Amino acid sequence: MTYIAGDAQIMAARIAGSVAGVAISLIYMLPHGRREAATRLATGLVAGLVFGPAAGLIGAEKLDLLATLSAPEIVLSGSAAVSLTAWWALGALKRMAERWGR
Repeated sequence: MTYIAGDAQIMAARIAGSVAGVAISLIYMLPHGRREAATRLATGLVAGLVFGPAAGLIGAEKLDLLATLSAPEIVLSGSAAVSLTAWWALGALKRMAERWGR
């Protein structure tokens, strides 16, 4: 997969994947307040945008899907996976800290 800085299709896939990951993670763990929601939303979006392409490429290589998937599909799935994981991990860490901090 070649990175082209100005490729609008790849950037759209990064954004869509990050937003999809955050949206899916709402099903698993709802935030308790506005501050937590804003923090986890920002973390999920940034993590998906930054680490999504690399995670998608690693996942496609591990699952032997490089010949099957296009570059935007790889970026989309990687961004969604990283965004979902970041959202879930941040929420889980916050709840564990609250429980152990009492």
